[in-house]
Amino acid sequence: MSYKLIVRNPQSGHAAGWLGRLQAWGAQRPAVVAGLLLAAGGLTGFGAAAGIGVASASRTGGELARQQQELEQVRRQSQQEINALAARLGELQAQANRLNALGERLTEAGKLEDGEFDFQNSPGQGGAEVARDMPLGELVEGLDEVERQFAGSGRQLAVMESLLFDLELESNAVPSRSPVRRSYITSGFGRRADPFGRGGQFHKGIDFDANVGDAVMAVADGVVSFADSRSGYGKTIEIDHGNGYVTRYAHNSRLVVKSGDLVRAGQEVAKAGSTGRSTGAHVHFEVWENGSVVNPRKFLGDNRAPVARRSRG
Repeated sequence: MSYKLIVRNPQSGHAAGWLGRLQAWGAQRPAVVAGLLLAAGGLTGFGAAAGIGVASASRTGGELARQQQELEQVRRQSQQEINALAARLGELQAQANRLNALGERLTEAGKLEDGEFDFQNSPGQGGAEVARDMPLGELVEGLDEVERQFAGSGRQLAVMESLLFDLELESNAVPSRSPVRRSYITSGFGRRADPFGRGGQFHKGIDFDANVGDAVMAVADGVVSFADSRSGYGKTIEIDHGNGYVTRYAHNSRLVVKSGDLVRAGQEVAKAGSTGRSTGAHVHFEVWENGSVVNPRKFLGDNRAPVARRSRG
């Protein structure tokens, strides 16, 4: 005779009871069960869609941040290029100002007529071609070309200025004006009667009428080589012009420069008088060229200076 031991799990039975009742309830209400299933599926789909939306928004935000970084980098690069172009423009403006100033000096030195070269106004330009946007590379090439032209023109103008300056120095060192303002010649160069009635003599210069104390001026740039009394000439000034020319101013009442002084054309060097062998106040003027005395008349700025027929010495 045998026996079976049956052990019952109260929890399993309890679960089975709930499940059975739920199945019975679902069997009696199939529409409600279907609705519940659909609602659960909707909630699951919404959660998935929400997750996808969050991920998509995150990707979009990252893309916008990347684009903003790229735009900022492009902006910085563009600003750097603009700053570089501004610096180039400033350099070109400085070169243009220098060339304008140099051109004005050359116009003045060359004694060109007013208005022949106007450096204050831009020259007129024109063209029938259709305008277009200029690429940055083409603009930079144009600036480079302008800079090269400025540099070449600057070198040429500098050479011209140097040549004109040398010519001006040479011109200023050649006797080219009267030693006395508003005067006239009282005795010319060459053979003449001795003013003291002792026959004839060779007059080595020309005499200008003057009053005692009138300004006696250098006729060209140079260095005073003699400033003292000389026999027959009285108080005398001699100026070496450094190009073979020496000028002499004699019979002065007072000397206002000394030996070794640098003088400019038109600068006062003495006061007129009647010292030395002289019959009255006047200025005796001589020009020596390479050691030989020459007629000063050809060096005067006004070759039509009036001549009086009287001698002073």
